[in-house]
Amino acid sequence: MSNPMKENQITTDPSKPAQRMRAGSLRIAALPWVIAGLALLVMPFVFNDNSAITIMNQMAITIIFALAYNMLLGQGGMLSFGHAVYAGVGGFACMHVMASTDFFEMLPLPVLPIFGGLFGMGLAMIVGSFSTRSAGTVFAMISLGVGELIAACSVIIVAFFGGEEGISGDRTYGMPFFGIEFLHQIEVYYLIAFWLMVSALLMYLFSRTPIGRMANAVRDNPERAEFLGYSSRWVRYYSFIFSGFFAGIAGGLFAINYEIVTEENLNTASSGVILLVTFLGGVGFFFGPIIGAIAFTLLQTVLSLQTDLWAFYAGVLFLATVMFFPGGLAGLLMMHVPAIKMGRASKLVVPYITTLIPALIGILGLSALVEMTFHVRHSSVGDEEMTVFWTTFDSHDILPWAVAIGVTVVAFAVMRMMLPTLRAAWADANATKANTSNGGAA
Repeated sequence: MSNPMKENQITTDPSKPAQRMRAGSLRIAALPWVIAGLALLVMPFVFNDNSAITIMNQMAITIIFALAYNMLLGQGGMLSFGHAVYAGVGGFACMHVMASTDFFEMLPLPVLPIFGGLFGMGLAMIVGSFSTRSAGTVFAMISLGVGELIAACSVIIVAFFGGEEGISGDRTYGMPFFGIEFLHQIEVYYLIAFWLMVSALLMYLFSRTPIGRMANAVRDNPERAEFLGYSSRWVRYYSFIFSGFFAGIAGGLFAINYEIVTEENLNTASSGVILLVTFLGGVGFFFGPIIGAIAFTLLQTVLSLQTDLWAFYAGVLFLATVMFFPGGLAGLLMMHVPAIKMGRASKLVVPYITTLIPALIGILGLSALVEMTFHVRHSSVGDEEMTVFWTTFDSHDILPWAVAIGVTVVAFAVMRMMLPTLRAAWADANATKANTSNGGAA
């Protein structure tokens, strides 16, 4: 006698790829990683100046730190206001290893960041044992309190943190690695680039594991994850300690690159910066923090050489991202994927040119007004000349003000006139076949 319930039961055939049920695939597309590796190899030959290599080193360290932070914010939904302490503690631990001359002489320098990662993980295991009981406001406030506590301890526990002066070391005391003593910045660059590739790959693989997938589920609906038999607390805890490990790796690389670690590496300001970097790039995409780290490092290093108001512009960019592009720069790029797949991206080229060029001119005019206001208010007596966009003029004369205001107003007016054309082109480029046929029938 047949069982009707068994006959109606849905089954899958494991031999068919479309019916394989997996929590997450560990297979990755190799092409993006190969391109990234080749780019890291070639970049020192394109930008061979020592200052440029130092900027690239800082950029790579920030990328690792931002990716580690995104394991909390983007994948686990945990907003932390004190994550810099794990990178800072990892950096201080590596500095103490450098100071242990007898031990450091037997240790190759490329192995040193592992100690920073282990110390960062150890601290994350302690803090995570009580902070990951819940997410949301409770977790955010606990992270802020822990960050302030450890930052205060940095000037109290002088034996470990070195007080206000911090701790310095010398990376060249380590055992040579295949004859390389890391005397030159280019050698340090390739060490950091190696750890960047390894750390990014491991963090990507973690996001594809079952626990990485469950972190997304706990972020979106912790009650449903609990109903399925997964502990939301333990999922958050594992994500937290792995994030602390890679943050410690970033701290160790910072110690190797700059050979000094201070209280600034673990205070609340550094935690706020990495939050800004991650959100600017886009927390919903794995490569989002990479874009954010590159953009912020360029603002911090290159733009700061041109103006003292670089932090103001970075804040405006962050505010505009939150208000108009919540998906970050990565989300802004991914918005164009449907149009590209449908072969309609070319329809956006002309509208973008006619809209974005006036917008850019208006932004430059507005920034000129900001620079002129800053110069008038803060320049010394008799210092009336200033240079903006390679043009020198008297900031107290009315003509530069009139030109800047006129350019700004006209440029934004033209941009506003072109916005309807851009909206129509965007709707046309992203219209599906069903919408197109319905529109034609109507």
